[in-house]
Amino acid sequence: MAKPNYSYEKRQRELAKKAKKEEKARETAARKSGAPGAEGAEGDGAPADDDAEVTSQPAQPESN
Repeated sequence: MAKPNYSYEKRQRELAKKAKKEEKARETAARKSGAPGAEGAEGDGAPADDDAEVTSQPAQPESN
């Protein structure tokens, strides 16, 4: 059976952490500079699709 290469796995984890940290730093810098679109899709202010499914009911005649 082959021996696991722990140093390779550790290096891959370190590279993933470094990439994530750099991405976060870029997003923070973009947010501080006021660049549009830096907030992502959550904060775009677009209405949800659920609002389009509202149906109106026919008027009920009043009976006296």
